[in-house]
Amino acid sequence: MIFYNPCGAPELACDHCGCRWVDRTNGAHCYECGEEITADSIAEFQRALEELAAHGPHPGGGTT
Repeated sequence: MIFYNPCGAPELACDHCGCRWVDRTNGAHCYECGEEITADSIAEFQRALEELAAHGPHPGGGTT
């Protein structure tokens, strides 16, 4: 899940619980529930970062 903070910048969130704390020391796992952050979610986040760099912040914040 991609969460857009109030400034419109994307943040990666766990698809299972919505937590935005990701442990990258042993792969990519959610701190809250321990579920793996999938490669698809990471790729979606990368695309959101590229869109931010190209077009500026997402209007209004929220989630996708």
